[in-house]
Amino acid sequence: MNSNHHVYIALGSNKGDRLKLLQDAVNLIFSEIGNVNSIARVYETPAFGFEGGDFLNTCILVETTFSAEIVLQKLQAIESRMGRERTSSETYQSRCIDLDILFFDAEIIATEDLKVPHPQLQHRKFVLQPLQDIAAKLKHPQLQQTVGDLLKTCLDESSIEPINIWLKNPAKQYDFSKYNYVAIEGNIGAGKTSLAHQLSKDFNAKLILERFADNAFLPKFYEEPLRYAFTLEMSFLADRYQQISDDLSQLDLFRDFIVSDYDIYKSLIFSKITLPEDEFILYRRLFYLMYKDIAKPDLYIYLYQNTQRLQENIKKRGRDYEQNIEDDYLDKINSGYLDFLKNQTELKVKIIDISERDFVNNRKDYLWVLEQIV
Repeated sequence: MNSNHHVYIALGSNKGDRLKLLQDAVNLIFSEIGNVNSIARVYETPAFGFEGGDFLNTCILVETTFSAEIVLQKLQAIESRMGRERTSSETYQSRCIDLDILFFDAEIIATEDLKVPHPQLQHRKFVLQPLQDIAAKLKHPQLQQTVGDLLKTCLDESSIEPINIWLKNPAKQYDFSKYNYVAIEGNIGAGKTSLAHQLSKDFNAKLILERFADNAFLPKFYEEPLRYAFTLEMSFLADRYQQISDDLSQLDLFRDFIVSDYDIYKSLIFSKITLPEDEFILYRRLFYLMYKDIAKPDLYIYLYQNTQRLQENIKKRGRDYEQNIEDDYLDKINSGYLDFLKNQTELKVKIIDISERDFVNNRKDYLWVLEQIV
């Protein structure tokens, strides 16, 4: 995944169904820009700087991979989509929706189109009060004061009243609360680690990643598969067994569930492809001795990608020892997984074809994957 930024956004409305418009804006920001980490209370305040109806105002914290300039463009597109008409007038006017970037990480931005931190936020109680709800200790990078301190010294004497209705976080529609352990599987280069990272971050899950990079036999196997196949598979099996046993036994009270980018059964799938028959029979006996003691995932997600896309992904991530993997090997792995899942009765399985999707770089594709999961 690309690097993540934290952006605080102020939302306001004083025309139409104000609360619904705020909720619609939050939903569109979630869909178009990034995960909504926090939502402040909604406050009713008088129009500031002009005669007009009272506003409903709030602030949200969004995590996004987009730059500040792209976030601004997307916010303006959302405003237009929701019916806001911008005019050339320099005076304040009533509006169905108003979306402003307050902070973008700790950056200071001064361009013709964008100024961050917002240059007026320290003078506006209708911004500072909801912002304090979610970021009281956030420090203004220019003024070197926290949001809480700025609110205490703000000279704006406008009335501000909280309402007793809270906006809903759109992420709640993706319910992972019924799962304790989710395993994501797929072929080499399918994107299982990227998806596990994103789920962990967006849904407060403990992340378990396969320690393949530490396996000294993997580069040797790709160079001399017949010589190193059994050694590689045994080392993977021992490491996966140890890692899952340790990580699943360690309770994390601050995480809602566990997500891993592999399931130990992959050891049997890969070994059936890489080992000669006599070695595989021995390996399978050893595998099942361990497998019976391992906790099974409540949900098993298999990311399917066709071989062409897999090869593109493998080339893109650039691991030297993977660059000569043949199509036939990837085809056999896919077939091994699908045969296993087709006959699986113990696990809840979701097979998701992402051959035409790019959930790493396209948020709509990521949200589509979430819909397939839940």
